[in-house]
Amino acid sequence: METSLARDLMSDEEWAFHERFILAVRAPNGRKPANHRLVLDGIFWIARTGSPWRDLPEEFGKWSSVYRQFRRWTLAGLWEQILEALNESRIVPDALQMIAIPVIRAHHQAAGGKRGTPRQGFGRSRGGFTTKVHLRVNAAGLPMRSDITPGQTSAYLGFDLVMDDNLPEPCILLADRGYDSDKVRKNMEARSILPGVPMRKSRRLRVADDRRLYRLRNLVERCFHKLKNARRVATRYDKTAESFLGFIDITSIRLWLRHLST
Repeated sequence: METSLARDLMSDEEWAFHERFILAVRAPNGRKPANHRLVLDGIFWIARTGSPWRDLPEEFGKWSSVYRQFRRWTLAGLWEQILEALNESRIVPDALQMIAIPVIRAHHQAAGGKRGTPRQGFGRSRGGFTTKVHLRVNAAGLPMRSDITPGQTSAYLGFDLVMDDNLPEPCILLADRGYDSDKVRKNMEARSILPGVPMRKSRRLRVADDRRLYRLRNLVERCFHKLKNARRVATRYDKTAESFLGFIDITSIRLWLRHLST
C-alpha cells in the first residue's frame, strides 16, 4: 500500500506550483484551512486508480471531505485556470497542433445523473454507452484543451468546442478526415491556419494534403494513451460532465509538469 500511495504523492516543486492557484480560488470563510496538499494527493490517487471515493485510503483523510473539495475546485474552474496558465506560458512549441476525438466507454454506475444523459456528455454509439473526448494537443504532445460530448456527436461540433478559445493559435492544424468539411476548412482559412486534414472519399473538389506532415498526428494518439494511464479517464465513472472533465484536466496538468521537469 505504501508503494502505491507514494506513486501519487507530489514533490515539493509540484506542490509549490499548485499551491498558488489553490490559494487564489480559496474563499475566506473564517475556517482553518485544510491540508490542501494531502487533499490534492488523494484526488491524484483516485484519478490514477479509478477507485470509488469511498475506497480512498485513510492516509489522505476522510473520503467525503476530499470529494467535496474536489467538487469545489472543479466548479470553481481551478483545473481550467491551471491549464490556461500553462498554455499562455508558451514554454513548449505550439505552432503545430492536433485535434482528435477518442471515445470513452462509460461504466454503468455513471448513468442516472441529473439533467439527463445528453447534457452530461453520455450517448449511444457503436461502442455502446459512451462519451467522446475532444482533445487539442500541441507540438510537444501535451493537452491544451479538452471537452466532451455524447458518443454519437459529430467531429464538427467538437472542432468548435476545442478551437473557439483564447489559446495560442496554431500555424498548422492536423486532424483526421472526420473533420474534412467546407465549414471547418473555411474556419481555418479565416484564421490563417494551414489544415493538415485528409480528404473524405466522397469529396468532389479535391484538396492537396501533405502526407508526411500528417504522420506527426501520432502525437495526439500518444497523448491520449498517456491520459488513459489514469483509470478515471480510461473509463468514465462520473455521473457529471464537470467531474469527468476535471479528471481529464488533472491528468493533463500532471503530464505537463512531468514533461517540464524532464
